[in-house]
Amino acid sequence: MFSARISDLIDDRPDDGIFRVSRAIFDDPDIFDLEMRHIFERGWVFLGIADQARGPHDFFTTDIGRVPILVSRDGAGKLNAFVNSCPHRGSRVAQALSGNARLHVCPYHSWTFDSAGRNKNVKLKRAGCYAASFDAQNHDLPALPAFGDYRGFLFGSLDADVPPLETHLGEAAKLLDLVADQSDEGIELVPGAVTFTFHGNWKLQLENCSDAYHFTSTHPSYIRILEQRQTSNTKAAVKSVWESSDYWREDAKGVAGGSFSFPYGHVLNWGIFGVTEALPLYERAVALAERHGVAKRDWMFNMRNLSIFPNLQIAENASSQLRVIQPLAPDKTEMRTWCIAPKGESREARRQRIRQYEDFFNPSGMATPDDTVTYENCQRGFASRVDPWLQGYARGTTAAREGGNRFGELIDLHPAFSVLADAQLGDETLFRSYYREWARRMAGVLAP
Repeated sequence: MFSARISDLIDDRPDDGIFRVSRAIFDDPDIFDLEMRHIFERGWVFLGIADQARGPHDFFTTDIGRVPILVSRDGAGKLNAFVNSCPHRGSRVAQALSGNARLHVCPYHSWTFDSAGRNKNVKLKRAGCYAASFDAQNHDLPALPAFGDYRGFLFGSLDADVPPLETHLGEAAKLLDLVADQSDEGIELVPGAVTFTFHGNWKLQLENCSDAYHFTSTHPSYIRILEQRQTSNTKAAVKSVWESSDYWREDAKGVAGGSFSFPYGHVLNWGIFGVTEALPLYERAVALAERHGVAKRDWMFNMRNLSIFPNLQIAENASSQLRVIQPLAPDKTEMRTWCIAPKGESREARRQRIRQYEDFFNPSGMATPDDTVTYENCQRGFASRVDPWLQGYARGTTAAREGGNRFGELIDLHPAFSVLADAQLGDETLFRSYYREWARRMAGVLAP
């Protein structure tokens, strides 16, 4: 019987300036099982974006923890989400990652369901000698107990008692607005989804997206290529978005960026970029300022790595990537990734976005392979219990402040904690938001 306490796994003593995480949280199979039941299968989980099921009868499939999910738009255009499991014998009904289907036929015994999840046919029902009690049962696909849409970002839960989605997102919803408002038409996923796995715990990906400290150590080859491009005269070179900028320099006074931490485990790592033509959004710079104000437009151009706990990440740096984290085992994680873009951008801007995306992201890019190898190196190291406590949550302790700062106030953003940093700080205090939410959700099954 698993008997660890939360205090055995997370050492959180703010008054002493100490925050540590045990290696066991990354590789213990009992902990992983509890995470699936009480974090992924009891709370809000990101499912996808509405544009993945754009037209009537469009659908896509995903998972909430270990449970298969079907998101489908019915014939009237309404989005619905169901457990993708036939009520007959439990088989997954929809087998494809996405598509268009008026009817979904279970491959096991051919029970049939329409795009609204309603059972339309029980094969050979008249010959089935069913009792009257069978006819009294509901044979439809079970609807998710909680399903919500925020600005085209879809979330679901297997627990009807989760807080309202607006409460779960809180102030972090304003960071989703920075993505959704880049076009009046909304956002879309650029065709070409990528799915890959790595042999490491899911929380390694959660941390890494917010980790500014690792960049110069883990990606030196990418940095060298950027330096070469900056001295090249060729127009074929992919433009660098890591070049220095005068943006906000007068007000920043040495600040290169920072972090924001929010309730429910959401975090943002951000850096100052500037309104630069190195970004494909540059063609919209004037229009965005007119529509949303200069401050919000400028924030759209900042480097922003956003994590919505537990499984959504939007990285807007070298390009714009949407990531969905799917834990498979304590030491195995599946990633689904897409290039995300505002609808209606020009062909040239889209070309630039895709080239920069290919440059940096995905297993074929110059950054993702570095990261995944590092995850697997960490996973091997977690086996040690000689000193069970990891020390990777200390940087930024004396820089962290309760509440926000003048940069967040520009967009009326009010986080729980914030850090302002120079280019070398590499704040790690934002990871604490992940693990405090982790501890909150696990409190019912683990002793303090």
